[in-house]
Amino acid sequence: MPRIKIRYFHPWMEKLSYVDGKSDWIDLRSAEDVAMKAGEFRLIPLGIAMELPAGYEAHVVPRSSTYKNFGIIQTNHMGVIDESYCGDHDQWFFPAYALRDTQIQKGDRICQFRIMEHQPVIEFEEVDSLGHEDRGGIGSTGRK
Repeated sequence: MPRIKIRYFHPWMEKLSYVDGKSDWIDLRSAEDVAMKAGEFRLIPLGIAMELPAGYEAHVVPRSSTYKNFGIIQTNHMGVIDESYCGDHDQWFFPAYALRDTQIQKGDRICQFRIMEHQPVIEFEEVDSLGHEDRGGIGSTGRK
């Protein structure tokens, strides 16, 4: 199991942990009270910095209830933090766009993350045919 060094920016912050064995994602919390008006953008500090192991990155996304509870969306839709962002002051942030006036309290769970290995180096081979029948349709549904 990889060990990850973590720095908490505030002594009152709840320590990171898995959510009661329900998921392999870990919740992140706002490190300050935030008031946003509809249409406003804000980088919300998450109060942590980490030293990820070489070859790993963190994927940061909203929680399923983030929009319902706070009316914000993540502007880059998924954040990727690689192992080079590991300085003592390299605090993680959540880039939020408010779709309604909102108030986020210090300690509110606003996003989640997981640690992933980097994609392996792959080589593309150009071909005239993939050698399979067309399924038709769009995406995984196979329907038009």
